[in-house]
Amino acid sequence: MLVTFLGTGTSTGVPVIGCHCETCRSSDPRDTRWRTSVYLRFDDGRAVLVDATPDLRAQALRFGVERVDLILLTHAHADHVLGLDDVRVYNFRQGAAIPCQGDARTLGQVRQMFGYVFDPSTPKGGGLPQLTLAPVGGPFSFGSTVMIPVPIRHGRLPILGYRIGAFAYMTDCSEIPESAWPQLEGLEVLVLNALRHRTHSTHFNIDQAVEAARRINARQTFFTHMSHDLVHEKTCAELPPGMALAYDGLVLTVGETTSADALEAASRALSDMH
Repeated sequence: MLVTFLGTGTSTGVPVIGCHCETCRSSDPRDTRWRTSVYLRFDDGRAVLVDATPDLRAQALRFGVERVDLILLTHAHADHVLGLDDVRVYNFRQGAAIPCQGDARTLGQVRQMFGYVFDPSTPKGGGLPQLTLAPVGGPFSFGSTVMIPVPIRHGRLPILGYRIGAFAYMTDCSEIPESAWPQLEGLEVLVLNALRHRTHSTHFNIDQAVEAARRINARQTFFTHMSHDLVHEKTCAELPPGMALAYDGLVLTVGETTSADALEAASRALSDMH
C-alpha cells in the first residue's frame, strides 16, 4: 500500500493568511501545508481518500490523485469535508457513485452541509457529486483489505481514526480511549496529529503526541495536522528517533495485512463506544 500525504496542516493551512512568522516565511517546501488528508493506493489498484479537504482540487493535481474508490471521513469539520464537491470529477471518470463512510454523526452533518446533493428536488446532472453514504459500524472489507475504525476523541467530540493493515491514521485527536489502544499494536507506521508546542483543548500538542507514540511503539511515527508554530527542520531535530513531522507529498509504503488481534480489539472498542 502506498500512502501519500496530500496535506499536513491545520484548519488555516500554512502559510496562514497575513502571517509573517518564521514558518509562514520559510523557503523550505515542507513548511507549506495544505489541509490534512492522506491518499491510499492498494496493490489491487483501488484507491482510498481519507477526508476531503478544501484543498482537494489542488492536492489532486499536484500529487496525481486520478482515482478514488472509497472516501473515509474522520469527522465533519470544514477542513476535512469541504472538498467533497470536487469528487464529482471522479464520478465522471469512473462512471459510478463513490461510497463515503464515517460514523453516523459525521454522515448526518455531511448530508446537511451538502443538502443540495441529497435533495431529491435538486435538478440532476453532471454538476453534482454522487456519494453513497454508509455508516461505519465496525471493521469492514475493501477488496482484500480490512478497514478498522478506531474511536478517538477530538475534545468532547467522538470521531474516528482508521487502522488499515500495518498503518494507522489518527488526526484531530486529543484523547485515545483505553479500549482503543489494543487496536494500535504491531504497527509499521502511525500517523498522529501534533498541533503545536502549547497545549490545546481539542488536539494533541507535540509533547502529548510523542507520549502517545511512545506507548503505541510503531516502527515509524509521523505527525500531521500541524500549525505554523512548528518549523519542520527545527522540530524534527528535537524529536525522538523513529518520529518525524510529515510533509505534503511524502509517500510511504506500508503492509496491507491486519492481525487477528487488532480485529478482535476493534470489535471490543466499538462495542464500548456504543
